[in-house]
Amino acid sequence: MSTDFSAAGPGRRAVLGWLGGAAVAGAVVPGQRALAAARPPRTAAGRVGAPPDRSLPALAAAGRQFLAGRLRHTTVLQSFVFDERRGHVYALQVVAGGVRLAGERAAVPHAVRVRRGDLCLNRLELDGSPAGYMYLKGFGHGGSIGLEESWDGVTLWTEWDANPASGYGRGLCRFRFTDGRVLSRTAADLRTYRPFTGSTSNSPAVDPVHRRLLLRYKRRGVPHFALHDLDRFRAGWYRPLITFAQPGAHLGLPFQGMALHGISAYQLLGSAYGVGNPPSSGGNTRLYRIDLRTGRAVWQQIDRTAPELSPREPEGLAVWRGGGAGLPRLCLGFTEGPAGGRSFRLYEKALN
Repeated sequence: MSTDFSAAGPGRRAVLGWLGGAAVAGAVVPGQRALAAARPPRTAAGRVGAPPDRSLPALAAAGRQFLAGRLRHTTVLQSFVFDERRGHVYALQVVAGGVRLAGERAAVPHAVRVRRGDLCLNRLELDGSPAGYMYLKGFGHGGSIGLEESWDGVTLWTEWDANPASGYGRGLCRFRFTDGRVLSRTAADLRTYRPFTGSTSNSPAVDPVHRRLLLRYKRRGVPHFALHDLDRFRAGWYRPLITFAQPGAHLGLPFQGMALHGISAYQLLGSAYGVGNPPSSGGNTRLYRIDLRTGRAVWQQIDRTAPELSPREPEGLAVWRGGGAGLPRLCLGFTEGPAGGRSFRLYEKALN
């Protein structure tokens, strides 16, 4: 675990203060410290397995489907976030091949869209019906999206400035949704940020209640997380509250999304069914809960939500803060349907 690349990082007392002090300390789930310190058991094949966690039975349960639908393009869902006050879901996907956008001379193949980092931002109603769209040219792969609330609307956070070698963003940006707009990475009204020079695969998640921003990024190929005060980050002050290496990166599974809620971060790893990951295995999707005071994964499991889906690729993670009985819910996205006709399904489970 590290703190800041340019200056000495905050100590444990300072981090606790930034994350809510005594209230945060009182929110620790019983047994988390023991889990963080314990050695994970090994399977008969010698692989490291996640320790059982009896303190999180709701999160460990399979998710319940609450939304299924299609996006504007037939490409897969990449990430999503909720605007609970206005009843919208915002979802990112890479632009499909054969589409010609305003200002383009010809239709562009999908492989070129991926390399350029051209995204479609969908706005949906909570029943899955379309409620508008935007195009984001040169932004990235869309691995995560954040939403910041204000009295006159919402501001969206995404990766920005796609690396031509990978199609993933080298920075972050924020903007307001404008139905039908084609937004270029060089637009004058775009607010852009480069917190770690030389980084790539930058992705944001936002906790609008506690005013925190979680950044995932790669430096020299190694993925890290950095937690920031949202208002300081907006002002260009990039010293993080804490940074740490991404848990589970050694597994080599694709990163498929993250969410931020209070003292915890959640991440989703895994791939679609295929060679080495057959449907009979139940899939390799892994869900993590990370304590943001230490940067350690305090709980993880192979997630068994919706094993019947095909190709069942995990795509996106978000928190619904006003769930059943007013309790927050963690929402997981999965891809469904054949290539060229993808749809998505969202599943929810209790955080408590």
